[in-house]
Amino acid sequence: MKLAPRDAARYFAKPDPTRAGVLIFGQDAMRVALKRQELIANLIGPGGEEEMRLSRLQAGDLRKDPAMLSVAVKSQGFFPGPRVAFVEDATETSAPVITAALTDWQEGDAQIVVTAGNLKPRGALRKLFESHSNAFAVGIYDDPPTRDEIEADLKRAGVKDISPEAMTDLTGLSRELDPGDFRQTMEKLGLYKLGDPSPVIPDDVLAVSPTSTEAGLDDLLHATAEGRSGEIGPVLARLQAQGADPVGLCIAATRHFRALHAASADPGGPGQGINRLRPPVHFKSRDRMVRQAQHWGLSRLEQALEILVDTDLTLRSTQKAPVMALMERTLIRLAMLGGRR
Repeated sequence: MKLAPRDAARYFAKPDPTRAGVLIFGQDAMRVALKRQELIANLIGPGGEEEMRLSRLQAGDLRKDPAMLSVAVKSQGFFPGPRVAFVEDATETSAPVITAALTDWQEGDAQIVVTAGNLKPRGALRKLFESHSNAFAVGIYDDPPTRDEIEADLKRAGVKDISPEAMTDLTGLSRELDPGDFRQTMEKLGLYKLGDPSPVIPDDVLAVSPTSTEAGLDDLLHATAEGRSGEIGPVLARLQAQGADPVGLCIAATRHFRALHAASADPGGPGQGINRLRPPVHFKSRDRMVRQAQHWGLSRLEQALEILVDTDLTLRSTQKAPVMALMERTLIRLAMLGGRR
């Protein structure tokens, strides 16, 4: 049977273990993988994989050993509960093996979950599931998530109370981000509101959105390179609340100062040097970075890079110092170094 998107969302949230199987297919591998993860998690529960109630099979391996799938479907484990035989990256050539397993399927066997790329409507694999009386075929397309899907992600992240304005912002964000990034944003929102009983408001959504993180990182790097040490602490605290880690911040700072160093070392001067950087500098930052490279000069930029390399090594070592405080001290030190004439 073919499941419409709305019906599929309901089924993935509360699947029926008495069904023989589900085919999930689509062009976007990330969207397919997220739906497959949701379905399997809700079928076998959080401890299902540890209890060996999930069998993972590569479709390519089934061509070498067609019996693998039937064995996985029929095998009984030590732990009671629903079981899943998951076939990954299936193609039309997998249809005969999956057909045999579906034909032999009986209640109590493992449910067969199959993922595939973009399948033709008349292909054997789609026709097998769409015409089966006890199996489903679900096409995953590049449509933005529905309200029900967003609410399911919020519930999964532990977010129970959200204002209408914040929901509107989240709906807009879901259309800007790819599915994996959007789900990570929901998880960050759950952590951000952990222990806070107040409703989610637009400011909370802004605080955890990737666009906010990128803007905050740019603010931090420009404040450091322009010697504005007093702004580093507040911006760093905001980034930390959004989930930024010190090693990632150090890598970003090193990348920024390497770009300034390359521009400063260019024979044509910082202006031409910035234009030659790959990947190219965003047009909004170009003039600022040219001024930063001119102000720092080659010698001080080399000192800055030495400081950042030492900090990176320290952050990755087994030292006991508070790592975010160490990163903050390094950025303030760089700001003060850049502030000298």
